[in-house]
Amino acid sequence: MPQNSATPTPAREELIRDAVIRLSGNSQDGIQSIGGFLARLAGRSAQEVMTYMTIPATISGGPSIFQVRMGTGEVLSAGDEADFLLAFYQHSYDNHIGFLKEGGVLLYDSDHVEPDEGESRFLKVGVPISALTVEALGGSSREKGKNLFALGLLSRIFKLDVKKLRLIFKERFGGKAEDVLRNVNLAFDAGFSYPIDNVLHRYYAFHEGTEDDDSSQVTMDGNTALTLGLIAGGVRHGSGYPITPWSTIMEMLRQQLPKYGGVFVQAEDELAAVSMAIGFSYAGNLAVTGSSGPGISLKMEALGWATMAEIPLVVVNIQRGGPSTGLPTNVEQSDLLQAIYGSHGDCPRVVLAAQNVEDCFYIAREACEIARLYSVPVFVLSDMSLASRIEAFDEPDLDELMIEPKLDTVDRPADFKPYDLRRITHHAPPGSWVEGGVFPQVTGLEHDESGHPSANPQMHVEMMTKRREKIQKLADALPASQVFGDKEGEVLVVGWGSTWGPIRETVIRELDRGRKVGHLQVRYLNPLPNDLGEIFRRFEKILVVEMNNEGLYGYGQLATLLRARYCNPGIRSLSKTDGLTFKIKEIMRGIEAICPSQTTSK
Repeated sequence: MPQNSATPTPAREELIRDAVIRLSGNSQDGIQSIGGFLARLAGRSAQEVMTYMTIPATISGGPSIFQVRMGTGEVLSAGDEADFLLAFYQHSYDNHIGFLKEGGVLLYDSDHVEPDEGESRFLKVGVPISALTVEALGGSSREKGKNLFALGLLSRIFKLDVKKLRLIFKERFGGKAEDVLRNVNLAFDAGFSYPIDNVLHRYYAFHEGTEDDDSSQVTMDGNTALTLGLIAGGVRHGSGYPITPWSTIMEMLRQQLPKYGGVFVQAEDELAAVSMAIGFSYAGNLAVTGSSGPGISLKMEALGWATMAEIPLVVVNIQRGGPSTGLPTNVEQSDLLQAIYGSHGDCPRVVLAAQNVEDCFYIAREACEIARLYSVPVFVLSDMSLASRIEAFDEPDLDELMIEPKLDTVDRPADFKPYDLRRITHHAPPGSWVEGGVFPQVTGLEHDESGHPSANPQMHVEMMTKRREKIQKLADALPASQVFGDKEGEVLVVGWGSTWGPIRETVIRELDRGRKVGHLQVRYLNPLPNDLGEIFRRFEKILVVEMNNEGLYGYGQLATLLRARYCNPGIRSLSKTDGLTFKIKEIMRGIEAICPSQTTSK
């Protein structure tokens, strides 16, 4: 394709609601940086945004993508197909051209990519990105600047706010050497000034949003939101060990908690990490520990101790593909049963799941409240998709939500019993005065009401009942479950965690087609809300969508729990373990499989 026309046709402006842009190259090319800049710009322009990324599991790097969906309407998923594909290498083109929709635009680095000239389903636009970056910055900057050149191209194509982008550049690179920020702007300007519209013959501009520039939106990924939710919830202490994709939470807590008078310890291993966190909480400071599936497995014995001793604790699991080392950089939801049943013995604890990036903040804060109120370990389940996904959402009201923890060292009466069978356990932190000087004990052995070890059969039964009933009390206090769409009808689509967006978009499309369908996202996984059974009875079929294996009997992990709990034969399962998030068309096919559309022949 010619790069310029001798008599260029004037470019026209085309208004669009949203666009899905897939960036494909190698992890060393700064693919994630381009997507991150686009996402943050959208968040500062009263636009909705959602991202999706894959990164190689090896330290040496390799093929990587970053997909951005941005627009003025509600953006619920990263999109099934790309409107624009930017390919840096031949493998980028070969592996991802199938994701470009018919009529879309292929933008490629003509120095490295040779597209199929016989392909006519989409517009092909070749730009010598590598060579022009070298020309703008010099040979030594080739590999470090072509991502910014490409961002300049995209900014021209979509008429993005360059002034706001430059502010983002300054925030990102302002602390580095002066020539770094200068080269960033030089590479961006070279891409922005390239006459790409001579080939496209159009610009794309997003419809204006309903919010003005003063809207209080924030843009961040799920791990950042979850970390801030923990801090807002009053967590000031914790311990962990590095593992993908939990590590960024650990690093942020390590940097931020000292600012609030706290501390986060990187332990020598997972066992030490969970034990330190339990120690912090026993001392009266609600603490956090976390990991991904392999690390959570190592923490299980100590978490059983925390359940027996009734220690408040927040445990974060950023799920990834398993088992064993599995797929460290791919998404899966296969740790649900581990979170609920992972420890030996009857070990009741609370399990929550965030449904999007915004909810990562709120559910982390809620986990802190529940842990304190019920003196129990609380699991927060997220996953690789949420951890790395960037979304824009309304800024939380921190004046309203921020909790400043206070150490409860008030005097306890002489008859103080932490494990009193008549109430929920709340310990006296070391240093609290107990009248009479008889201090209670905390132990992983079965114990009496004062914490002294006890092998009495009746006491064991009563203590088991006490630990179970406080979880049941939480179930009684949970808010009513919300069904989106039809409140009764053919199919109720049930999900948990990061499946929320694709399910919601699927249900909207099915409602538009006239199908009687609803959507229920389960945030409280243990205990389950008390009203689910009554809701399920209003629908002919219940399709449970989750990213884990169908197991020996054809049902995913949540579907298995729901069938066991409600004995409803209408509960069906749609599960997968390809390491990728659900596409809209996959869920639509799942609905069609259990409830075929009614067609009328004439």
